[in-house]
Amino acid sequence: MGRKRVAILGSTGSIGRQALDVVQRHPERFEIVGLAAGKNVALLAQQVERHRPRVVSSASDGPAGLLAVATQSGADVVLAATDGAVAFEAVFAAVDRGTDIALANKELIVAAGQLLVAHAARSGARLLPVDSEHSAIFQCLQGAPRERVAAIVLTASGGPFWGRSRAEMADATLADALAHPTWQMGVKNTIDSATMMNKGLEVIEAAQLFGLPGERVQVLVHRTSVAHGFVVFTDGNVVGQLAAPDMRLPIGYALAYPDRLDDRPFEDALAALGGERGAPATTLAFERPDLERFPCLQLAYTALARGGTAPAVVSAANEVAVAAFVAGSLRFGEIATCIETALGRVDTEDSSLEAVRAADRSARAAARAFVETRDAGSVRST
Repeated sequence: MGRKRVAILGSTGSIGRQALDVVQRHPERFEIVGLAAGKNVALLAQQVERHRPRVVSSASDGPAGLLAVATQSGADVVLAATDGAVAFEAVFAAVDRGTDIALANKELIVAAGQLLVAHAARSGARLLPVDSEHSAIFQCLQGAPRERVAAIVLTASGGPFWGRSRAEMADATLADALAHPTWQMGVKNTIDSATMMNKGLEVIEAAQLFGLPGERVQVLVHRTSVAHGFVVFTDGNVVGQLAAPDMRLPIGYALAYPDRLDDRPFEDALAALGGERGAPATTLAFERPDLERFPCLQLAYTALARGGTAPAVVSAANEVAVAAFVAGSLRFGEIATCIETALGRVDTEDSSLEAVRAADRSARAAARAFVETRDAGSVRST
């Protein structure tokens, strides 16, 4: 069997770099045929030098460059690891050609998941989740009859503010928000973890990918990030997936699917379950999330229930709000208010791809207007 050809959209980001690490450890299994990056052209040049892909693009090439990497590189699987909506056209085009997609872009599935699933069903392309929680559910569902799934459970780390009150979080600094207890991620994903919007987006993503209503997608906070997800079946049995908090594991599973990599020799049962190597015991603890302290999670459930383009609105407004927080134009406690304001101002009924794009634009405009109002108020008050 020949090597699997891999193209990466977002090769210089956190997921892209870890994917290349997986590929480098298994040169007999994978070949990099396409790399698309943003503005970090220096790192992209190093990656190109090492992997010699057929097609390369950077931010200066725009969406056309992403499209070329996704559709002209001859990839067997395209890893979608960009942030936001920039790669939508490239991913849809690859899916329509029957190319498998390893999904690490939350916004793509949140905003246009139903459409993408429908396109994949028509073309035969497989959608392989890379988020650790969705990979866990995907693995738990292998061989299981879908009609016997009662619910799925996604675990959340709770981020850096799990023990703080909403008032204490209101004026949290950027450094505080980036101090994640277990995962090493990019800036946006880490801040989304602090607001728990990452889990809200994952709830929407899970509902889209696995065809379940929001009330059957539940969240439990699990601080050590060892148990990543569970499936509750109609007979009362629960199947879960546990692994070390290392994104290279779900990345490797998605790239190798339906096989598994021969990557990590088994040494210690407790260590495999998240315990300290050689320790006599370990524990797994779970808590219910507090939606009042973390309103972004509730906003995601609201958008999922509303349907149409409401998830796209929440996702786009969140991007603007997080960027404004990073720039110092918005307080941490105002991120949820910004998103809620946009959700209330944008029409969310239609669900076509054009409607998704329009909702994305409108949500960003509404969120920017909110930020500008807050920023102007801050200037006046000083």
